[in-house]
Amino acid sequence: MSAAGHLPSEHEEQCAFISAFRKTFPGVRIIAIPNGGWRDIKTAARLKAEGVCKGVPDLFIPEWRFWIEMKRQKGGRASEEQKDWIEYLTATGYKAVVCKGRDEALQAAFDRREEMTRWQHYRQDGTGK
Repeated sequence: MSAAGHLPSEHEEQCAFISAFRKTFPGVRIIAIPNGGWRDIKTAARLKAEGVCKGVPDLFIPEWRFWIEMKRQKGGRASEEQKDWIEYLTATGYKAVVCKGRDEALQAAFDRREEMTRWQHYRQDGTGK
């Protein structure tokens, strides 16, 4: 929450995270999955036919096999569809998390980078160190 008492929206949190991520991890690609938001019925039907699925996490970092579902700092929670997607993605070998706010998402990104660094080192020399 800001000093003025403003609780950032999920959109504001995600924009702040994307900005911080791109400054902190230059060269690591991150993409947004535009599943949310209001759409007229015709557009919604067209997107569904194209493969848009309700509940897919908001962000994906391909290099790290990492999905992030963004929520606002307070009050946001994952829907049943989002929980189902996170469970599915985790079961298929991806890392998928729900993060409340920019700071939590940035910490999750640092943690995932560390996990990937350890895994790559282990694969190279077999020691895991």
